[in-house]
Amino acid sequence: MKNGQPFRQKKPTQRETNPFEYSDSNKRYHTFDYYLRSLFGEKVGKVSLDAGFTCPNIDGRCGRGGCIYCLNGSSGAAAAETLAEQYEKGREVMRRKWGCRLFIPYLQAHTNTYAPPDVLRRIYKQCASLDGAVMLSVATRADCIDSKVTDVLSEVSEIIPITVELGLQTVHDATAEKINRCYPFEVFCDSFSMLKGAGGNIKIAVHLINGLPGEDASDMIESAETVGKMRPDVIKLHLLHVLRGTKLFEMYKRGEYVPLGMKDYVDVVCRQLERIPGDIAIGRVTGDGKASELEAPLWSLRKTAVANEIDKELYRRETFQGALCRKD
Repeated sequence: MKNGQPFRQKKPTQRETNPFEYSDSNKRYHTFDYYLRSLFGEKVGKVSLDAGFTCPNIDGRCGRGGCIYCLNGSSGAAAAETLAEQYEKGREVMRRKWGCRLFIPYLQAHTNTYAPPDVLRRIYKQCASLDGAVMLSVATRADCIDSKVTDVLSEVSEIIPITVELGLQTVHDATAEKINRCYPFEVFCDSFSMLKGAGGNIKIAVHLINGLPGEDASDMIESAETVGKMRPDVIKLHLLHVLRGTKLFEMYKRGEYVPLGMKDYVDVVCRQLERIPGDIAIGRVTGDGKASELEAPLWSLRKTAVANEIDKELYRRETFQGALCRKD
């Protein structure tokens, strides 16, 4: 009894009852924040940079116009500024927002292995020398990985760990043709194997997009499960969003494309997470565009709300990342 009222035992919190191994919070998946804190002992900020690269799907080597959802590959960084200027601005934002002392320069705009080796080496080493940089992320396409590129990556990764971010989006070649990706899944598999065997301190992050034209839930789940079995270090789950000025926007206006609703998206992500091994970090669980460019779905602007719904749904289902993976 307390103050004349029966004593009620405090109900355990979601965090206290979380069965997922790679978490120190209520998150039932391996968050990128947890992954980086495990590597570096503290929170790490990520700063997007534009080094002025182009893309073989823009300049005509394999295609023109880019993927149907691509708005010229913009990362939001100011390409007219030097890398050091971009980095310092982004670093200051991370300092104010999160109090970060450590950072990851992220070469995000366009295809950041699409240049001669000496150019890549110079840019990567410049990023490695930035104050507070503890890892370098390099966004690229699978068809822009070869032995010369992996030699540079391996060399620089002895100075600073490098995460190569491969924009796969889907394992299904029929979908890849619809989105104008311009290379088959087989090319991705070859590049993935090349990176795995390159030596040095290279990590691999694979990007998948949910809601691509013509795909249903089973297709999206198959992509996640297939990539999970390949054992990358990180998987990023994105939502396909419609940006004004893209080919996808024209399809949307003609009624040829309908974006995923939030409920369906949350369901797909939860089912994907169940099939991704728990020790693989999840770089993100959604994606959005700039509010000034986004046409649909507008619910994607509420990233925190989307992440919260995923947390709640995993808890409601009493499941977690890797729950349906076989223990071989």
